[in-house]
Amino acid sequence: MRAGRYVKQPTGIKAFIPASLPPDPPIEMDHELMRLLSDADRALGRLDAACTLVPNPSLFVAMYIREEAVFSSQIEGTQSSLHDVLQFELFGNLSERPVEDTKEVLNYITAMNEGLARLDELPLCLRLLREIHGTLLQSVRGDHLLPGEFRRSQNWIGSQGGSLVDATFIPPPVHEMHTALDNFEKFIRDRETYPVLIQCGIAHVQFESIHPFLDGNGRLGRLLLTLMLCEQEVLSRPLLYLSHYLKKHRGKYYDLLMRVREEGDWESWLKFFLRGVCEVSRAAAVRIKKILELSKAHHRLIEAELGNTLLASKLLDLLFESPLISVRRVESKLKCSYVSANKYVRRFCELGLLREFTGRRRNRYFEYVPYYELFETDDGEDTI
Repeated sequence: MRAGRYVKQPTGIKAFIPASLPPDPPIEMDHELMRLLSDADRALGRLDAACTLVPNPSLFVAMYIREEAVFSSQIEGTQSSLHDVLQFELFGNLSERPVEDTKEVLNYITAMNEGLARLDELPLCLRLLREIHGTLLQSVRGDHLLPGEFRRSQNWIGSQGGSLVDATFIPPPVHEMHTALDNFEKFIRDRETYPVLIQCGIAHVQFESIHPFLDGNGRLGRLLLTLMLCEQEVLSRPLLYLSHYLKKHRGKYYDLLMRVREEGDWESWLKFFLRGVCEVSRAAAVRIKKILELSKAHHRLIEAELGNTLLASKLLDLLFESPLISVRRVESKLKCSYVSANKYVRRFCELGLLREFTGRRRNRYFEYVPYYELFETDDGEDTI
């Protein structure tokens, strides 16, 4: 088979043994695939250009990473929302959601940031993936499942509580897994065979088919896409995240992964993947434009109403980094007195920039609603 074969094991089960990369025969770059690749490249270029228009893009990149972490974790069954994560980061657990769910999302955020930072000193490789995996599973539900280490036993994909016999997919046994991983590492470091987006799409499927960890493979496989795009400088900032698209089309996503394995149909998967890159890139570029417009409008508002005050301007920048705050957080981050922090929070509320959302008289928390609403995305599932 083009993508691999199912081989019966001594235990009687049939495990999938991935074929080496790059695919043989090579990807058929037909007219539709070429058009989608061109569209995706242009959409990514416009997204990267849009980011350069914002004076301090690092302020809002954190929100993109949080959003990706939420959707990628939701694909695996966690229930935490973006609002839950923001609350937990700043104030502890104010939500009725399971704390464990939120901690898993926070681990994803940390793993993403650590992975991006490590790319400055280490190429994308198996060692880096193990490091990131260790962060993903640290002190959460999977922390007993060899965090940071490749599996030493057979795993499988199936219904919760199911057995190996009932599995919907069985990855390669350990000895075959290591062979596949060696080939996978060579492929992700290959800069000649395929354009980077085609390479990313192929690498994602191969990683999920190898399934080298006992837990966290789905999240790490999606995180891998961002790391590849940033390492190869397709994006100067980590702003392209596909988990919302994959969650929205989850049924199609899983079907196409299996279609590659069972029929060797890389092309259908790649077309789906590139459509996602286009859709997500265009949406992200539109959102950046809205963020820029919002920032300009609100900086003009506070200057008109509060004067040219550095503290008010810094507070607004702080809200773009995280739209939930308390007076104590403002005091700490802006290194001002509690009285000054309270004054500016109150004035921002009067201007309609902040809204108190706990309903309490003390220990109150505030939300920068106009900005947060730009990240309230419809996460319903759809089919294409």
